[in-house]
Amino acid sequence: MTHESQPGAIRSGDEVRRMFGRITRRYDLMNRLMTGGRDVAWRRRSVRAAIGGHALGTARVLDVATGTGDLALALARGGSGEVVGVDFSPEMLAAAAGKSTAADAGDEASRHPTPAWVLADALRLPFPDSAFDACTVAFGLRNMPDYRAALAEMGRVIRPGGRLVCLELTPLRQPVVGGLFGWYFAHVVPLVGGLLSGDRDAYRYLPQSVDAFPDAATLAELMRAAGFEQATWKKLGGGTVALHVAVKGRG
Repeated sequence: MTHESQPGAIRSGDEVRRMFGRITRRYDLMNRLMTGGRDVAWRRRSVRAAIGGHALGTARVLDVATGTGDLALALARGGSGEVVGVDFSPEMLAAAAGKSTAADAGDEASRHPTPAWVLADALRLPFPDSAFDACTVAFGLRNMPDYRAALAEMGRVIRPGGRLVCLELTPLRQPVVGGLFGWYFAHVVPLVGGLLSGDRDAYRYLPQSVDAFPDAATLAELMRAAGFEQATWKKLGGGTVALHVAVKGRG
């Protein structure tokens, strides 16, 4: 099943929530292994895209599908004035809060805001209209049950002229390179993920979900249809990841 025939993730929200709850303990380790540690640099780029143009310590940013909190914490360290991380997995949020507590114990904690962690569904965000200067989502949009509705809801809470920054895996359609990466994704990742997390099915879902996800150009079209302007993207990770930046219309 492809994105043309359904509005969102290939599994239900309840299935996805339970799956992430099961793999929380090894989630960060698998991210580092699958990307060769490059996901850290990609998040730094996302931070710059989200808060660029704001004076240091002034931007209010919402990180949707925050997971274990890596991007929310990077936003706090990167110069945001206020950061809120939202996720629908209690286990993931507990891991994020644990990282936040550890960061607060550091010598430089007072220099950065502590993110607020909120248990909520991305399709029903518990915030008023235009509440944030920017919204980020990293490796989470692909798991939402309705991409259009999710983009519209994120757009609702961004102020006019504010930014949406989406870091996400993207289908790799190149015949030779795509075939090699597809084999790695379909066979090696589930094997390693299963050994480390004890949940091979979760890492079978990963390549299947990417294959069914809209490509970068189509995702930019969905953003524009949701009321965003200037929806641009840059491919990272040899074309396996796309960083989209869109601006909410003022009209």
